Amino acid sequence: MANRFEIDGEEVLDGEVKRFGNSAHVTVPKRWRGADVKVVRTSEPTEQDEE
Repeated sequence: MANRFEIDGEEVLDGEVKRFGNSAHVTVPKRWRGADVKVVRTSEPTEQDEE
């Protein structure tokens, strides 16, 4: 059962977390630079760490 969160915000973006070196990242529009953001994971990861 998933948790439910309520966040007041300006805009929602659906995306995928992608590999980035030893980490991962989510790409957002340039116009979001300097804004405060929150990231919510909505599914289990499909890749396993290679450690």
